[in-house]
Amino acid sequence: MTLRPAPRDAALRWIADDPDPAAREELQRVLASAMAGSAGAVDDLADRMSGMLRFGTAGLRGPVRAGPAGMNVAVVRRATAGLAAWLGRDGARGSVVVGRDARHGSAAFATAAAEVLAGAGFSVHVLPAPLPTPVLAFAVRHLGAVAGVQITASHNPPADNGYKVYLADGAQLAPPADAEIEAAIAATTAAVSIPTNAAATEVDVTDAYLERVARFPRGPVRQLRVALTPMHGVGGATAVHALHRAGFTDVHVVAAQAAPDPDFPTVAFPNPEEPGAMDALLALAAEVDADLAIALDPDADRCALAVPTATRVHPEPDSRADAGGWRVLSGDETGVLLGDHLLRSGGYPDPLVATTVVSSSMLRAVAAAYGVRYAETLTGFKWIVRGGPGLVYGYEEALGYCVDPDTVRDKDGIAAAVLACDLAATMAAAGRGLPDRLDELAVAHGVHLTEGVSLRMEPQARDAAAARLRAAPPEGWTSELPAPDVLVLRRAGERLVVRPSGTEPKLKAYLEVVEPVPDAAGLATARAAAEARLADLRTEVTTLLTG
Repeated sequence: MTLRPAPRDAALRWIADDPDPAAREELQRVLASAMAGSAGAVDDLADRMSGMLRFGTAGLRGPVRAGPAGMNVAVVRRATAGLAAWLGRDGARGSVVVGRDARHGSAAFATAAAEVLAGAGFSVHVLPAPLPTPVLAFAVRHLGAVAGVQITASHNPPADNGYKVYLADGAQLAPPADAEIEAAIAATTAAVSIPTNAAATEVDVTDAYLERVARFPRGPVRQLRVALTPMHGVGGATAVHALHRAGFTDVHVVAAQAAPDPDFPTVAFPNPEEPGAMDALLALAAEVDADLAIALDPDADRCALAVPTATRVHPEPDSRADAGGWRVLSGDETGVLLGDHLLRSGGYPDPLVATTVVSSSMLRAVAAAYGVRYAETLTGFKWIVRGGPGLVYGYEEALGYCVDPDTVRDKDGIAAAVLACDLAATMAAAGRGLPDRLDELAVAHGVHLTEGVSLRMEPQARDAAAARLRAAPPEGWTSELPAPDVLVLRRAGERLVVRPSGTEPKLKAYLEVVEPVPDAAGLATARAAAEARLADLRTEVTTLLTG
């Protein structure tokens, strides 16, 4: 297979401008193999040289490898130079906080970011070790920084890493800042020529973060047995310390997944949403007869909960019953439970709660019952935390919960875990469990069932299907366009949200049905009716999207 001149010449230029000797050698090996005619190397080189990683509202994310289409020191230097230029566009300077997880390359990338920021005249604070993303988000506001950079790929596969930016208000980037920073990155000089300075100061804010998180419990009960996994990520120690400070000391951690490991050896995909990812946790929960099982994603900004299928009360620490089965709660179930718990606790002046257009609408009904304001936003916490003044809580169905926006203006799996333990302990003290509260909410507000449907389509077919629906919504549905690429369809007791994936060749649909519940005795019948309606809607939507 013949190597074309364009990727060859681009690779030679990139090698000359790369400040990292190991990355230069890596790309030189790929180039040499490609020039020798290796078909795999030719394709590999073309992919690596296909263009710079795109900088969006989530910053950068991609495979750790040499070349412009990978996460490496050169790409991080250029991204940071662009960020520095954007932050200092009015001539102002300030402090920036840099943190990292424990993935491959994270230490080198954090150092590269810190050195470029210091070289651009910013005062740089570096967190002292691999720490959860919520700690970095907390540090930005706690230290009064103008921005924060976290090196993390969250729950992406082991081969990936990423670069996430928080602004002075503690929130993620939102448009048009992402496009402006990407333009500034494109205007930077070669990575090897970007000024650097090693003058960074190590700052540890973990204790301040833990002190704040420990205040979250609303109730007096602390008797709860917890099984927890950080899923080979960086949240384990911080989560255990947070739970202990909050009074939850009976915590058991999955030993094989407790220490950070960038290879994530015991899970096929390090995301609590993936099938099988929580198997080790549920096995431990059964073994120790836990009351609540908690899974954090690798950077600990998301968490998943599982509860025993039978409520058990443990009046004595050594009084253990058979563990029985376990039920993993959906993101919507946990989201509504935590929101209800906070609002029921009260103490907020004119509060606002928020969720996204693809999450369960039950939070709207819960908010109305408490007489508080509600906002529905586009997907992503960059929108949720900007839902309006007085925000006290926000969540999205993908296991993200913002339980204290004044402290962390983003999803925070550790804080959510503490709050979930508070709720579970309060319920257990009354001889009840989280499923009992879900049943009560369903009786009060109706059964709300949600489901996601993802159809793999080539980009042209995907975009054509979405455009067709926007132009001619199906009969019987009302339609709205909260964003150019988001279509919301509604009819009595049903909602459908359609949007193309921004990262994959997929068309995504989010379904919801709401079934009224006449009384507690009719809950089972209402739930069965809702499940049947959801199945019918799934079939209808699949035909609609592919027809």
